[in-house]
Parts: sequence; structure tokens; C-alpha cells
Amino acid sequence: MNTNPKPKAGGDKRYHHGNLVEELVAAAVAIIEERGVENISVREAAKRAGVSPGAPFRHFRSKAALMTAVAEQAMNRLTESVGIARAQARGEDPLVAFEAIGHGYLRWALANPTHFEVISSRTLIDFNSSDILREQNDAIRRSMINLLIQARENGQLPHGLDLDQLVLGARALVYGLARMAIDGHFPEWHVAEPPSEAMHKTLHLFIGQLTKS
Repeated sequence: MNTNPKPKAGGDKRYHHGNLVEELVAAAVAIIEERGVENISVREAAKRAGVSPGAPFRHFRSKAALMTAVAEQAMNRLTESVGIARAQARGEDPLVAFEAIGHGYLRWALANPTHFEVISSRTLIDFNSSDILREQNDAIRRSMINLLIQARENGQLPHGLDLDQLVLGARALVYGLARMAIDGHFPEWHVAEPPSEAMHKTLHLFIGQLTKS
């Protein structure tokens, strides 16, 4: 005779999950995509993931903590996309590699609009509390600076050019292009081509102007 009690309907199913944190992050993303970020809560994520309301609070004490975990997933995907783009860049030209970082960012943003939305808002996440966010963001920035230093040493850029300002400008460009594409602004600016093509062409135009400075 089997004396093991049957699991209660609607009970805590966390032991059936390989990784509760990943399940909760996926649930949060699904809720945001369906109902908007204003409707997300730790309890709603728990309900969607099929665990008890109290289970997530061992990992996420607040909505901001859950959203920060979503942002960390976003950053991991961005880092992967940038790495793939760098690997596919032609030759050893540092400006080609620099441009590739931007293309990787744009491809990531279009493929992950919800992640882009969450990681872009400092009101939703606690950026400074996350080693993943700070370290991977810094790594991408250092890579950009190092490539520009190489380009300057190769004579491709003038020595008087402020590299920090150039990195900021490049970052603002790809962020703005991604924001416009995801928010649907391109048609009113008479952009007839697909958003991905328009963004990549604009970035290429920007990089091309650097050597003419």
C-alpha cells in the first residue's frame, strides 16, 4: 500500500523546476509581454511559474530584485550577441570590430525587446547592486575604448579625438536607434526599409564618418 501523501492541487511545485530563478525570470518576461511591466509582481511571477506565493521571496525580496534578474539575463544575451558579432567581423581592422559591437547590440535589442525595455529603465532595476550588470557593461565599454585606441595608433583616427565622448556618442546612437525601432517611430521619419536594415545602415554611416574627422 502506498502511504505517500498525494501532492495538494495548486501546491508548491518548486521541486519539479530545474531552476526556480530561471522559471521566475521567464514568468516575469511573459507577464510583461502580455500585460505590461506595470502589472508585474513577485507573486504574479510565482503564480505563472506554478509555485507557492512565498517561494520566490527566498530569491527575490522585491519587484526590483526580480526585474534586476531579468536585466541580468538581458545583459548575458547582449554580451553573447556582441561576442558573436565580434567573431564574425572581417579582418583585423579595429573600426570594423568597433562597428560590429554596435551591430551586435542592435540585433540583440530587436530580438529581445522586453529585455531591452527592462534593462533600459533604471527605475525598474537596481543596476549598481548587480555584479553581472556592472562588470559586463564595463567589459563592453573597455572593449570599445581599446578598439578605438588601436584605430588611433593605426592612424585611422586623429590623436585629438576624445575617445570617451566617441564611445558615448556611439552608445547613444545604437540605443536611440533601438528605442525608435522598438517603439515604432521609423514610419513617421519616412523610413521605408525594414527597421533592422535602416539601423545597421545608419550605424555604418556613423562609423564611416569617423575616418573623415
